[in-house]
Amino acid sequence: MEMGGPVILQIRQVLLLFVFLGMSQASDLVRFSVAEEMQSGSIVGNLVKDLGLEVGELSSREARVVSKGNKQHHLQLDLNSGDLLLSETLDREALCGSSHPCVLHFQVLMKNPLQFIRIELQVKDVNDHSPAFQEKEMLLQIPENSPVGSVFLLESATDLDVGVNTLKNYTISLNSHFHVQIRVNPDERQYPELVLDKALDFEEQAELSFVLTALDGGSPPRSGTALVRIVVVDINDNSPEFEQTFYEVKIPENSVLGSPVVTLSAWDSDSGTNGEIAYTFSHASEDICKTFNINPKSGEVRLTALLDFERMESYAIIVQATDGGGLSGKSTLRIQVLDVNDNAPEVTVSSITSSIPENSPETVVMVFSVLDPDSGDNGRVICSIPEELPFMLKPSIENYYSLETERPLDRESRAEYNITITVTDLGSPRLKTEHTIRVLVSDVNDNAPTFTQTSYTLFIRENNSPGLHLGTVSATDRDAGANAQVTYSLLPPRDPHLALASLMSIHAERGHLFALRALDFEALRAFEFRVGAVDAGSPALSSEALVRVVVVDDNDHAPLVLYPPAPNGSAPCPELVPRAAEEGYLVSKVVAVDGDAGQNAWLSYQLLKATEPGLFRVWAHNGEVRTARPLGERDAAQHRLVVLVQDHGEPALSASVTLHVLLVDGFSQPYLPRPEGARDEAQADWLTVYLVIALASVSSLFLCSVLLFVALRLCRRRRAAWEGRCSVPERHFPGHFVGVSGTGTLSQSYQYEVCLTGGSEASEFKFLNPIVPNIQAPGPERNSEESSNLRNSFGFNIQ
Repeated sequence: MEMGGPVILQIRQVLLLFVFLGMSQASDLVRFSVAEEMQSGSIVGNLVKDLGLEVGELSSREARVVSKGNKQHHLQLDLNSGDLLLSETLDREALCGSSHPCVLHFQVLMKNPLQFIRIELQVKDVNDHSPAFQEKEMLLQIPENSPVGSVFLLESATDLDVGVNTLKNYTISLNSHFHVQIRVNPDERQYPELVLDKALDFEEQAELSFVLTALDGGSPPRSGTALVRIVVVDINDNSPEFEQTFYEVKIPENSVLGSPVVTLSAWDSDSGTNGEIAYTFSHASEDICKTFNINPKSGEVRLTALLDFERMESYAIIVQATDGGGLSGKSTLRIQVLDVNDNAPEVTVSSITSSIPENSPETVVMVFSVLDPDSGDNGRVICSIPEELPFMLKPSIENYYSLETERPLDRESRAEYNITITVTDLGSPRLKTEHTIRVLVSDVNDNAPTFTQTSYTLFIRENNSPGLHLGTVSATDRDAGANAQVTYSLLPPRDPHLALASLMSIHAERGHLFALRALDFEALRAFEFRVGAVDAGSPALSSEALVRVVVVDDNDHAPLVLYPPAPNGSAPCPELVPRAAEEGYLVSKVVAVDGDAGQNAWLSYQLLKATEPGLFRVWAHNGEVRTARPLGERDAAQHRLVVLVQDHGEPALSASVTLHVLLVDGFSQPYLPRPEGARDEAQADWLTVYLVIALASVSSLFLCSVLLFVALRLCRRRRAAWEGRCSVPERHFPGHFVGVSGTGTLSQSYQYEVCLTGGSEASEFKFLNPIVPNIQAPGPERNSEESSNLRNSFGFNIQ
């Protein structure tokens, strides 16, 4: 332990050297001096000249004067000229008391970059106080047998000035018995002592008086006086003596009022009144008299006012013991005040920024200083903030700290921070102070608008009214203010043939979509376009979404009859039916189409009117007209049938067609007379020749017809392809049966060549050159059903 003391002292000295070097690099020190009592507004100095700064640099860097704790600055800075001015008249005695020299510490804080300039302002004393005695009259009782050279204590004067202006000398008025000499007490204050030059004689003169004058060292000097009365008493040849010439005690600063401090003890060998001792404080200041009290009889010193280590660390008191004969003795009492951790740390904010952009890098939010007036560990502090916050504390010089952002902030994640700065000292028990600041994160346009859906599908019924509201697209922006104001617009379509500007419009603020004109399902069944959303930030951010508009079919087209292809709705030629036809014989087939879609295009057929009811019937699903019963000889030869074709729309639309049916005798079994004998044989030979010739002619005619038909089809295809009006499929359509139940479509497949002509509002089917196949007369091996099917098989072109 004895060797550790010097080592620890050397380590502390090295650390203090490093701290001093670091502080000298981190800040500049400027010293000024000013005399007290100068008027407010007086110039102390000029920072621009002393620091070599530019004139406008103080203003651009937002320089300001700060001081430790919450003390008044006393100085103000003129940012334009750089002059430091007094903000009030300074009183050195009020600021520093008896401390000398009187130095006030300030700091000038400048931003961008952060810099501290330390300022020491020395307040020079002015001789504005005269020495003053606490008592205007002093009474001394001196025994007559006091030897020449005896010393008697006198009350000292007090002078609030310091330095050369403080108390320097004492004098007494002219007399023949005494002179004054000056002594210095333990706290380095002067006090006078009265020295006896000539022996006193009670019988010659029982009382003497003279004036004691206190002079200070000012120019001109100031003085104060007090009357000294000396009463010569009878013989008392023993003075009181203390047990100790020096007492030292320690007392905590949090001691309660009335606490005993120490008990002093003195004795006197005399008896009677000359041996009675009274204890008093000698040359005690007003502060000592207010803080402590001594019992005149017992010598016990008690506490009469609260102690404060930060204001006064120790007291030095001269205690005088005086006997009844006027003799006195003295002893020195030193009271050491022990520091107690009774002061919480103080936080003084020098600069604060309440709003920070969210994408800014490390930014200084707050600059503050921490002060704890306690000493030792009681005055050392630790600053902290919650760990989960994106902020950090950086220590600076002289207990200054800066609160800075640790990384760029995100307003969308958190727009506001309530930061609690906790300052804790290291005393026992530990005291802490919490200071909470509110930091707002200002918005930056870093989020593009986001649509609630990546694609929208809207349905609109054809033949809509112009200006119809179809739906709404919506986009949200996580930013705030103008950065979150979304404007909608239609983007150019990818299909150059889509005239989007004439079809759709959008409300720029609400995102409502409107149809500008009536849509036609048959012309345009669906189309796509993109919608853009742009915010009002700078720079603006945008996004887009796909919108698909589906046109819903309306039943606005009546069925169109393709066969029979008569302009007036009736067949150009009658349908031939043999009288030998059985029930279910296929008479004809009504073929119709509907330009609509879905249920609006489902067709049903029914026999609306007939010359002879009950003879014919129409299949509702495929439009086939068949016999309802076997034909007889009594049935009329000509019949007129009206077939109604109706769709399933709402309301339903229909069309009608008229069929003419002709009953033919012997159509299926032609009459051939048989000859008798040789005539019959010759006739049979000629008949064979005729049949061979007829068969060859029919075969040749059929072959030529097929070749001509193929040539015509090829020519039509080339011409249609060259004109760009029609596209003819090359593959063969199978002719097998297709079963459909209850859908209104054909139940038997037929081959048609169809071409849809454009340029009209509704789709139009045209029938071109119906081809009637060559029907051969049935032989004995063919029945009437096969002949009827062969006769009713057909093909045609539609353009």
